[in-house]
Amino acid sequence: MLEITDLYAGYGQIEAVRGLSLSVDPGRVTLLLGANGAGKSTTLRTVAGLHPPTSGTVVLNGVDVTGQPAHKMVRHGVSLVPEGRRVLAPMTVLENLRLGAYTADKAAYARTLAEVNAMFPILADRSNGAAGLLSGGEQQMLAFGRALMSQPKIMLLDEPSMGLAPAVTDRILANVRTMANSGIGILMVEQNAEAGLEVADHVIAVARGEVVFAGPAEAARANASVLRAFLGEAALAGESGA
Repeated sequence: MLEITDLYAGYGQIEAVRGLSLSVDPGRVTLLLGANGAGKSTTLRTVAGLHPPTSGTVVLNGVDVTGQPAHKMVRHGVSLVPEGRRVLAPMTVLENLRLGAYTADKAAYARTLAEVNAMFPILADRSNGAAGLLSGGEQQMLAFGRALMSQPKIMLLDEPSMGLAPAVTDRILANVRTMANSGIGILMVEQNAEAGLEVADHVIAVARGEVVFAGPAEAARANASVLRAFLGEAALAGESGA
């Protein structure tokens, strides 16, 4: 279980995340919603060890991992799938997957690779081809597979449907549900709120770096504060002036 408590993080004098608290349970998808600039990606980067928190705590399965660097967070079982996928295009699909396993239990490498290939058969079919020749959706599957190779307990997904056609988005988010069903806890940022809500179990909506809604996905679909957070500052200002 991942527990984030009263997290603050920012850049210089700018506080991007202000007092964020949330938890991510094994086998469940927690969706983090908000407008651009709401602090969503900063939250993921801070949890992943790529950005230092100003204050607050990050606890994984009872162990305080606050401020641990990224390579140690991977060893603790936290894996980030970054925005834009960022596969290593000149390298083969298999080489990308092998890189994802560099901190993993080497004895379990073959089993984990087989599990990834079973979840994403296209990766097995294209294992010797260059990652850069994959389509956008296939590259997202590779990014998922690379993260799974580290045998994570928690996966942080930053905009997995970005730049993908609607039909491909549906397939990618179905993959997210499959990964959660395997027992992994997932914290996901997804700008396509409607699609994200279809696979989420729990929703946290943020505006101006602060939580404005936290609850089940079913409740989020009908809650005005979630919509306001997603639409951003203009919607918030419009409502306050109504």
